[in-house]
Amino acid sequence: MSQGFTVLIPARLASSRLPDKPLADIAGLPMVVRVAQRATQSRAARCVVAADDARIVQACEAHGVPVLLTRSDHPSGSDRLAEACTLLGLSDDAVVVNVQGDEPLIEPALIDAVADELTQRPDCVMSTAAHAIDRMDDFLNPNVVKVVLDRQNTALYFSRAPIAWWRDGMADAAQRHTLPSPAPLRHIGIYGYRAGFLRQFPTLAVAPLEQTESLEQLRVLWHGQRIAVYLSAQAPGAGVDTPEDLARVRALLAAT
Repeated sequence: MSQGFTVLIPARLASSRLPDKPLADIAGLPMVVRVAQRATQSRAARCVVAADDARIVQACEAHGVPVLLTRSDHPSGSDRLAEACTLLGLSDDAVVVNVQGDEPLIEPALIDAVADELTQRPDCVMSTAAHAIDRMDDFLNPNVVKVVLDRQNTALYFSRAPIAWWRDGMADAAQRHTLPSPAPLRHIGIYGYRAGFLRQFPTLAVAPLEQTESLEQLRVLWHGQRIAVYLSAQAPGAGVDTPEDLARVRALLAAT
């Protein structure tokens, strides 16, 4: 069981689909504060927001949430977290869990499981999570990222394409409407890192496959590193990318 890990929550103010997303009000609290409050229910030793704007810092401080102001020019959340690791002085072997700042319904147990997975897998530099897909439209949706695993639940590949695919899947009309067996897996966007690797990640050359799929985690595999995958029995709570997502999450919390 992993003890003493750190949750880092990257928060970037700019969002093309939902302006000022981290500050969006959800039941009286900014979304990034909601995320941090959920994360503190995990076994993490500390939860820290890594912000790119003073307004996010002010919102966090107003609600007692630990926060760091990082550079505003980072190309990705991973780069922002690498800076946060340095600012916090984390040792290379420290376990860090990246909880996205737009996941106000994330399950604390999932955070713990991703941290545990990395702790139990010294052969891996990262961990993440997945769950079984049970709908054909999700399997075919390029916005639903799929992952295939080896026998140790180590990631072989991530893709926006429907994988694994039957040999004759396009030729057999019946297979076009029936999911493969065993069930394909949806990748859940939560990551555990060893802090030393997280600091190294921004220095690694961008992978051609990463550019093709627009999936940053493929850089890790392309450079010969390994990612352990925790298999969750359930899908994660709804994230927030659009105004419609925000309305849905507000309604869910209002009903509880």
